[in-house]
Amino acid sequence: MQLQQAVQEVFLQLSETIRQMSDDQYTSQSPTLSRASIGQHIRHIIEMFVCLEEGYQPGVVNYEKRKRDIHIETNRYFALELLERISQGIEKPDRTLILEAAFSADENDVMEFTTNYRREVAYNLEHTIHHMALIKIGLRELTEIEIPEGFGVASSTMKYKKECAQ
Repeated sequence: MQLQQAVQEVFLQLSETIRQMSDDQYTSQSPTLSRASIGQHIRHIIEMFVCLEEGYQPGVVNYEKRKRDIHIETNRYFALELLERISQGIEKPDRTLILEAAFSADENDVMEFTTNYRREVAYNLEHTIHHMALIKIGLRELTEIEIPEGFGVASSTMKYKKECAQ
């Protein structure tokens, strides 16, 4: 399926980039990213997909209940393992899900929305690309590693640039 393949390609870009980084580069706080580290952004990406994976069987997804596992943001090898595991397990049959969200830091009233697995994979893919754009800014500030072409760029933007170049 095209959607799962897109996730796998983006995860491959992330993995290739993480492998080039040192542990210090992965965990260093970036002043430009409000003192967040590349590892924290990677953790956030991974945990969104983990929430979806864990919510698939019971049929309820709540991204606000992420675990926020510091081990992901401090151990790039653990993050690489999780990216690989998620990439391999992303090809699930579509099914209806309930999305739970409160949308407020001050209230606990949870709203429920009907969604489906593919829609949530698409959301997480776009969310990942957004965070990759931020990661790219941090990488340019902290390192001089080679960043894959298209890293953090939406597919629609890449298509538009190709059309403009012709």
